[in-house]
Amino acid sequence: MKKLIIYTALLAVGLLLGSFFFGNSATKETEHNHSETAKTNQKWTCSMHPQIMQAEAGDCPICGMDLIPAETSAEGLNANEFKLTKNAMALANIQTSVVGNSTSKDATIKLSGKIAENEDANVVQASYFSGRIERLNISSTGEEVRKGQLLATIYSPELFSAQQELITASSFKESQPALYKAVRNKLKLWKISDSQIDQIEASGKVKQNFPIYTTVSGTVSEKLMNQGDYIKQGQALLKITNLNTVWALFDVYEKQIELFKKGQNITITTTAYPNKEFKATVDFIDPTFNSATRTVKLRVVLNNKNREFKTGMFVEGNIENTISDKEQGLMIPSSAILWTGERSVVYLKTNPDEPIFEMKEITIGKQLGEQYEVIDGLQSGDEIVTSGTFTVDASSQLQGKKSMMNKEGGKTMTGHKGHLGMEMSSTTKNERLKVSAKFQEQLKMVFNNYIKLKDALVKDDADDVIIEAKNTLSSLTKVDMKLLKDEKAHTDWMVLHKEIESSVNSISEETNIKAQRSHFKRLSMHLTSAIETFGINEKVYSQYCPMADNNNGAYWLSKQEKVINPYFGEAMLTCGEVKQVIE
Repeated sequence: MKKLIIYTALLAVGLLLGSFFFGNSATKETEHNHSETAKTNQKWTCSMHPQIMQAEAGDCPICGMDLIPAETSAEGLNANEFKLTKNAMALANIQTSVVGNSTSKDATIKLSGKIAENEDANVVQASYFSGRIERLNISSTGEEVRKGQLLATIYSPELFSAQQELITASSFKESQPALYKAVRNKLKLWKISDSQIDQIEASGKVKQNFPIYTTVSGTVSEKLMNQGDYIKQGQALLKITNLNTVWALFDVYEKQIELFKKGQNITITTTAYPNKEFKATVDFIDPTFNSATRTVKLRVVLNNKNREFKTGMFVEGNIENTISDKEQGLMIPSSAILWTGERSVVYLKTNPDEPIFEMKEITIGKQLGEQYEVIDGLQSGDEIVTSGTFTVDASSQLQGKKSMMNKEGGKTMTGHKGHLGMEMSSTTKNERLKVSAKFQEQLKMVFNNYIKLKDALVKDDADDVIIEAKNTLSSLTKVDMKLLKDEKAHTDWMVLHKEIESSVNSISEETNIKAQRSHFKRLSMHLTSAIETFGINEKVYSQYCPMADNNNGAYWLSKQEKVINPYFGEAMLTCGEVKQVIE
């Protein structure tokens, strides 16, 4: 019995020791295998280019940054939610803001415009009798003239005859005063002064060439005749403008019209005088709506006695917000909104403690400066992405969630030569309109100059950028709108031409390359729309860098698939990817 008890005790101790050693080993083996599986399934991505997904750590093939671990689990998330790593949030400078009813009373509305002549101060200098211009004392437009200055001398057969009549009638002025007075008044109707008439009468000689004097002071804005020309009575000779005051004409978009009224205070700024502001008031709002540009003109009269403003100069107007707090709803910054066709989307942060996001479609209303009113889709207290929105959108596409270009969700990325391109890359976003080959060839010349402009930005050469911008503007003026027979094509080109011209002008007037690149982003957007709509019989690559424009992202066009980034120069030449191929 004692031996049985001893054997039983030894067996129990052995089982316990075996369980301790071998069981622990099995647990470690299981943990090891689980660790190996996790390690095998771990993916690595780039914080700047979340479409990059590799099985091993390394460098981003686009920008060269170190890859970071990607999220491998979406447990507990809703169908349209996705999660970013906190490290990716920090590196991509993704920032969020809480939406709330704006109570700012000093918000301003920014408008872009141009300086134009004050038409109320324009005077047309006309000829009061017919004849031939023997001598012209005005050589070119832009000349300053004074009231009473000799403008030209004219040989006039009818004036020659009228002078002879005066000399003859003067000898009968005592006997036939009515006849004498009639002849004298005839000359007065031709704006011949009493002193000139008296001189003719006293000398008894007829003047062959008669002088014309200016009736106002100002600047010659248009020269309508040349020396040796024959002119008729009442024919315009010069257009003289008084530039002591000028007009600043601003475009007001359809959604903004209700925000403005006559008498509002406005502050004018221009790049010509970066540290100076000009105070004025709204003088006139055009009641006629331009259906082509969807704008109306807002006019401001500016004092220009010091000749600070030149006609054609670009200006910016800042008008105080007159919307009351009750009228003003939810406002969000324009950097938070992504537009695609008629859809406007934002990214909502659904968890206040975790970087979890979801795309939301919203309806926007009127624009107020750099902000837009939200009519539907968001509530006060919602937290949305306001910086790095394109990066978040790329992550959403990568994870198969709803995104700007992928309304229903599902994977949209496919591998391509070291970087990923979207499925949309083989199609265009704008409807292609049928136009003549000649028009396409003219548009292609604009594109070719644009490419030279882009190359100058790549080289960080601000002076060359200005030269190529002017060349681009020159080729743009040669695009013949008359070649467009279709009404829609005609209207579309008018709108795009205005935007392209405005962008190129802005680039040509900037000496700071950072500012040039900012306008280049806008130019690229509108030229892309033009090429998508009309075509240029050449394959064009639309490329994109999410880090450009302070991480808001920017597109540009290229003739080659290889990425050469114009937004950073030598610093980041290869940062970017092909987003679209326009066939």
